[in-house]
Amino acid sequence: MNKMNKLTKTILYVVIIIICILTLLPLLWMLSASLKLDKDVFSIPIQWIPRNPQWKNYITIWTKIPFGLFVFNTTKLTVIITLIQLFTSSFAAYGFSKCEFKGRNVLFLFYIATIAIPWQVYMLPQYTMMNKLGLIDTHTSIILLQSFTAFGVFLIRQFYLSIPNELLEAGRIDGMSEYGIYFRIILPLSKPALSTLTIFSFVTVWNDFMGPMIYFNTESKKTIQLGIRMFISQYSADYGLIMAASVVSLIPVFIIFVAFQRFFVEGVATSGLKG
Repeated sequence: MNKMNKLTKTILYVVIIIICILTLLPLLWMLSASLKLDKDVFSIPIQWIPRNPQWKNYITIWTKIPFGLFVFNTTKLTVIITLIQLFTSSFAAYGFSKCEFKGRNVLFLFYIATIAIPWQVYMLPQYTMMNKLGLIDTHTSIILLQSFTAFGVFLIRQFYLSIPNELLEAGRIDGMSEYGIYFRIILPLSKPALSTLTIFSFVTVWNDFMGPMIYFNTESKKTIQLGIRMFISQYSADYGLIMAASVVSLIPVFIIFVAFQRFFVEGVATSGLKG
């Protein structure tokens, strides 16, 4: 029996290692390609370790286009939108999970149902609305459109349902208002769920391409994803520079994940305890 268990664990570990390698291969190829000349990027067989590493690619991306400005714009939008989503999602989730009012569950059902509606369906009405407000080609348009997320409300609400109502009742007995309970009791207990939403929101906003492409026209407003697109011309593409810029754009995402990974698994697990 012990031999069977060891064999099963060995097979499981082998499968997991293979899956990890397959998952990391595209990233390793991107890192390798970022140190090559354009003519060597798609060479066969693949040179995983470039014979003549082109470290200058990582310098050229900052001089050929205003890459630093694009990094600043992306960081600005991502941080602002993520913070707003954390507040709006946690605040709405508290109302949907801990505050009793007529039609609460129905309203929550309709709100969550918006997740199933493709963005392409309401993309044009959103653009028309922003155009009438004079917010086209401004960062405000993207911030307003992405300040609320039904997925975030659902995620955090599921976590709040696992918090005993007795804690809230004790706070009310002590004379705390609903706002006091939210800020002093609920939020300090919500680190796993908030960390999970931080990762999801940060990655989504940081990697957004369609939104900035539709709403930003001037170069001074563009983000990293649009900046990487500038390395592609009508008849050619600087693949080495594209890969170098892509590697740089992944660094903040990696840092955020490492910073919040301690709470990530806990947040995903505990957010599904109750329905």
